Amino acid sequence: MAEWYQTIRSQDTSRRAKALRRALLCTLWLMLLAPLVAGAASLTATLETDTLRLGENTTLQLAFEGGDPGGSPQLPAIPGLRVAYAGRSSQMRWVNGQTSSTVTHSYTLTPTQAGEITIPGLRVTIGGQAVDSRPLKLTVLKPDAPAPDAQSQQVAFLRLLVPKKQIYVGEAFQAELQLYLRDVVQDASDFQITTTPADGLILGKNAQGQPRQTRVGNVVFTMVPFQLALSTVKTGMVSLGPITATVAVRLPVSGGNRDPLGFFGMFNQARRQQMALASEEVKIECLPLPAQDRPADFSGAVGSFTLNFTAGPTNVAVGDPITVRVQVSGRGPIELLPVPSPAAWREFKTYPPTTKVEFTDTLGQQGTKHFEQVVVPQNAEIKVLPGFAFSYFDPTTRSYRTLQQPAVALTVSPARSTPPPSVAVLPGTQTQELPVRQDIVPIKQRLGPLRLVGPPLAKEPWFLALQAVPVLAWLGVLGWRRHREALANNPRRRRQRQVAQIVRDGVRELGSLADQKQEEAFFAALVRLLQEQLGERLDLPASAITEAVIEERLRPRPVPEATLTALHELFQRCNQARYAPVKDPQELSDLSSEATRVLKELAALEL
Repeated sequence: MAEWYQTIRSQDTSRRAKALRRALLCTLWLMLLAPLVAGAASLTATLETDTLRLGENTTLQLAFEGGDPGGSPQLPAIPGLRVAYAGRSSQMRWVNGQTSSTVTHSYTLTPTQAGEITIPGLRVTIGGQAVDSRPLKLTVLKPDAPAPDAQSQQVAFLRLLVPKKQIYVGEAFQAELQLYLRDVVQDASDFQITTTPADGLILGKNAQGQPRQTRVGNVVFTMVPFQLALSTVKTGMVSLGPITATVAVRLPVSGGNRDPLGFFGMFNQARRQQMALASEEVKIECLPLPAQDRPADFSGAVGSFTLNFTAGPTNVAVGDPITVRVQVSGRGPIELLPVPSPAAWREFKTYPPTTKVEFTDTLGQQGTKHFEQVVVPQNAEIKVLPGFAFSYFDPTTRSYRTLQQPAVALTVSPARSTPPPSVAVLPGTQTQELPVRQDIVPIKQRLGPLRLVGPPLAKEPWFLALQAVPVLAWLGVLGWRRHREALANNPRRRRQRQVAQIVRDGVRELGSLADQKQEEAFFAALVRLLQEQLGERLDLPASAITEAVIEERLRPRPVPEATLTALHELFQRCNQARYAPVKDPQELSDLSSEATRVLKELAALEL
């Protein structure tokens, strides 16, 4: 088995070596022939999508064919748009013996207002030749504007659904916020609802449902539902939304500066993108409760309820307590239900009731509210504990309902008096007079053994020092919490700590790989560490870090020339490793030491 594995392994290594040699020869031919076959330069401007909602962004790509403009072109100020440079990529093609090169510069466009925005044409000079791009139109919709056709082309969007458009004041109901993720999304995380505008509504708890597959147009989406608990507080037209949220998605990379041999492809398979989403606004009509047939004891409960009533004990004396227990169960604002207080309990002394709520759903709109109250009869003429009624409005039947509880029969006897205790005496026995009890006891003549009593604890130093322990513990917990809050509000600092841990682990891994002479894994780990450290210092995604970033982003900043030169050499050594394997094992150890030094210098820079 081992011999068979070694044979296959050697054959695979030979095939890879041949492929590397062929790729190296092709690259050399392209480098030699590229200056001879350069044709007319051209500029093409394209938008990732030309229709989006306010709060989303899109990508503008400027593709230069037949030349390089030398640096990133500066876009003019465009009203209604924020422009951010996203990076540069290059591509070289060989078709029918002719080579062509394309350099693409990407920009992230974020609209700040709704409407139609015109991106003007650009004029750039390449090798003394002026090239122009055509103007582009970008349509920005309001967050609540209907766009079903555009939604099917989006990566992610939100929908807000309300079961009915007419709600009674005080009624509890649920809305559903649906997050749609297109099938191209590899992963989604950090979903957070940022704003929930609700005019005339009270927003309660929320709960996530089970994701499911659905179709929007001809595109498959994963829909994640979120249930929102709501209740109305005023009549008239009320509104919910637009609800805004953010989510981080991982999308596959299309195009870009990829390694044709796949050596570093594992770092560019997907890109992480933070997306801002917004739902539409929903209008709801809030109806007042009808005045017709309203019970006199109606206290504002709206929903559907049942009533359970118990009282005991029922055979008591005047002044004895009777415990009354009431359970109101059903669907509605359970926590806001008022305490049943019958007005007919005039001949009873009542005490303040206690309440307890038990929910049977995750949104807090269904459950049971327990009331427990103690009443005391005041005279022996009381024969019954009066019943009482609980009235509520049922929005399903649009009518008032009253739950009646019958009176409970009582047996109340007069207040009992405690008679003096009697002593039973057998016939023929003589009674003995008990000695008269003295109220004053004589003073004890002998005190007994004495012992020395120490000073009180309040004067002991160790006891006083012990009192400071809770204060110091509280101060420590407070400082730890302040540190966690400051770290949570500083994403740059969080990334710096994460990258520092990655670099520490990676440096140890580099040394181990160098000792084991694993050349491919060594250079892959080295590229990953350089990308992570440079990305953190420049506040860029790690996947966007290439050797060109050193000239574009680092050189204009206060970075020592020695550090820039060392970085160039490390990147070039990683690129050469694909074509010229390392023959001296000591070279990997030297590269590991050099990379450790450069990474420490980068981490110490104040950019």
